[in-house]
Amino acid sequence: MEQVAFVNHNSIEELRTILSQNAVKRVFLVSGKRSFTACRANVKLRWLREKYQVIKFSDFEVNPQLKDVARGVQLFKQNDSDCVIAVGGGSVIDMAKLINYFSANDLGFHNYTIADSSSVREGKLLIAIPTTSGSGSEATHFAVFYVGRVKHSAAHETILPDVAIIDPNLSSSQPPYISAASGLDALCQAIESYWSIHSDDESKTYSRRAIELVLPNLVQSVVAPNPAARLAMAEAAHFAGKAINITKTTAPHAISYPITAYFNVAHGHAVGLILPSMLEFNGLVTSADVSGSRGASYVRDTIREIVEMLGETDLVGARSSLQKLMKNAGLETRLSKLGIDSDEDIELIIENGFNPDRVRNNPRLLTEEAVRAMLNEIR
Repeated sequence: MEQVAFVNHNSIEELRTILSQNAVKRVFLVSGKRSFTACRANVKLRWLREKYQVIKFSDFEVNPQLKDVARGVQLFKQNDSDCVIAVGGGSVIDMAKLINYFSANDLGFHNYTIADSSSVREGKLLIAIPTTSGSGSEATHFAVFYVGRVKHSAAHETILPDVAIIDPNLSSSQPPYISAASGLDALCQAIESYWSIHSDDESKTYSRRAIELVLPNLVQSVVAPNPAARLAMAEAAHFAGKAINITKTTAPHAISYPITAYFNVAHGHAVGLILPSMLEFNGLVTSADVSGSRGASYVRDTIREIVEMLGETDLVGARSSLQKLMKNAGLETRLSKLGIDSDEDIELIIENGFNPDRVRNNPRLLTEEAVRAMLNEIR
């Protein structure tokens, strides 16, 4: 089923009609522990408890653990809810997607990679309402969870939410750092999707639109947010999500996960630390180290298009432009300023930053030596 999406100020009001049209009676509400109140969703959705039987689940970590998913599935099954609503950031939406998926399929929590579509059943009506502008999780058919500090991803077409309600008013209470990191995540997703070996005309259209929206609005949405900037960033995040739904992400995301897991750097910020160096690295691809079937010339042309979208003429300028954007949004660009300053820290990131799927998606073959050089350069 193709997703239905509503993107506009006050679009959260569409929820009333959706629930009515689908004859919903029992709602399983997944939210963050504090964000649900901080973004005033508790006020905007007060009517939900008055009209429906609502079970709320928010007892899980910021980076959801598999054990959290299991508890959510148990609670969901006990209450026999007929609709799942996620209100929160990317982790909240991922948790809702996982609960809905595993509740409908007795795969066993360690068989999440089973891809036989004929044996996978669809879950209940799933409605995703993001409260940050960045993750794009409402637009993707995969969901992230952790076992300890190791990141995993479940993927299946039935995981995609049926409805996405993107209301930029819900992001207005975000602290500046979260706004900056979330918005940067959208930009990174869009750029990575654009250069991914799996990109196509459709994904590139989404990526380009996201990039065009982020560049003039990211800093504004952080330092002096207004309704227009918030709407632009909400749209950008959704388009970036639609892009990676086709291509998935690439090497910067893979390398970013241990930076978040071990050093508590916000996800979007962690990816942004790597992206400028990786852009330059990919732009220097040769026929000897190109990945994918389209050849080194195609990759160089693709990177040149990204450089032009950034308003620059060469790789050095593009890299500098991205780093300047981060600084203007209040994000540190040096690892040492974030407590990552030893050789052991660098090796820890390398050891845990080679997710095979993400690295294989990169248009230039990646080595540990290349990653070490990039990390040391920004140390």
